[in-house]
Amino acid sequence: MIRRITTYCILLIVSLVMVGCYPHREVGFLQTRKGLPTYEPQEYKPYRLHRNDEVIYRLVTMDETISKVMDQNQGSSSGQNTMGYRIHADGTVDLPFLKPLPIVGLTLKEAQKRIQDSMRVVIPDAEVRLALNNKTFSVLGDIGAGQYEVYKDKLTIFQALAMTGDVDIRGNRKKVRIIRPVDNQEPIVLEFDIRTNSIIGSEYYYIYPNDLIYVERSKGSFFKVDSYTGFLGLITSSVNLFISILNYTTLINQ
Repeated sequence: MIRRITTYCILLIVSLVMVGCYPHREVGFLQTRKGLPTYEPQEYKPYRLHRNDEVIYRLVTMDETISKVMDQNQGSSSGQNTMGYRIHADGTVDLPFLKPLPIVGLTLKEAQKRIQDSMRVVIPDAEVRLALNNKTFSVLGDIGAGQYEVYKDKLTIFQALAMTGDVDIRGNRKKVRIIRPVDNQEPIVLEFDIRTNSIIGSEYYYIYPNDLIYVERSKGSFFKVDSYTGFLGLITSSVNLFISILNYTTLINQ
């Protein structure tokens, strides 16, 4: 009887050792081992403006009359006028001195040039600067929850994770999802394994404004511990349980 209980307890402890912690192959980034998916590199594509995006528009001109009009309307400093404008449902934006101008689907550089070319018909020395105001991405799931700024072009998935505090140790890194809005269409869902080194330069590597990063809970996380301290505590508890059962069995057989 004692031998049978001892065998069961040993098997229990061995099982805990096998499943009780997270090996590098499950949670490590930039792995090159066989068995992981391979993603092909793709050329980076600049963000294209969507309906309901808000652009920050700045006009620089030496024309004092135009500057005074802009100052009165916007409360800006003379000669450098900044204002936010939303892209309407028809894809156009309303700017001072111009008819509604279609800019949806353009990159910021393309939209800036279109606006500047149109503005120079009215103001020959006009210099236009354009920026996106809603430059944020969101996170949800076992990565936390929040909204963060896309502070530069070509923000990578790893830089985004660093801003959010990394993926939780219990998160399923095999199935990270990016939900990406597409103008006037259904959003696309990109699912990928973030552990593989081949993610660098792939279609999953860069984060765009309005992206949502979602990480689900790993199915086997309930049986695992988050740290070595917790793992040692689990083993200690198992050993104590084994000793208690052994002592109890010995007393009964006496």
